Amino acid sequence: MQIERIVPDLTVDDLAEAVRQHTEVLGMQVVMDHGWIVTLSDPAGHQLSLMTADATAWLNPDVSVFVDDVHSAYANALSTGVEIVHPLTAEEWGVTRFFYRDSSGRVVNVGAHTSTAR
Repeated sequence: MQIERIVPDLTVDDLAEAVRQHTEVLGMQVVMDHGWIVTLSDPAGHQLSLMTADATAWLNPDVSVFVDDVHSAYANALSTGVEIVHPLTAEEWGVTRFFYRDSSGRVVNVGAHTSTAR
């Protein structure tokens, strides 16, 4: 399994205002907008996601880690005994993902685009 990218996820109260602030201050551009989550990027591909409430999970992740084999990552998570807080799910927006809670309480969203989610 290879990590493809890591994106911080910030929970915000006012998505439009947060997008405005981060684009104006950091010069980032919107590269994805699902209405409840917006991902910003700079020309080099550095990303930041802003979200109100996750569309299918009962809690928001702190960080998203995209991998080339989410099923392998899920098997690793199960074998280590970490708390799975959102099950392995093929989401309607084209990502297969799961969430686990680490020992410090942080929630990690691990996912892959469905076309690559072996």
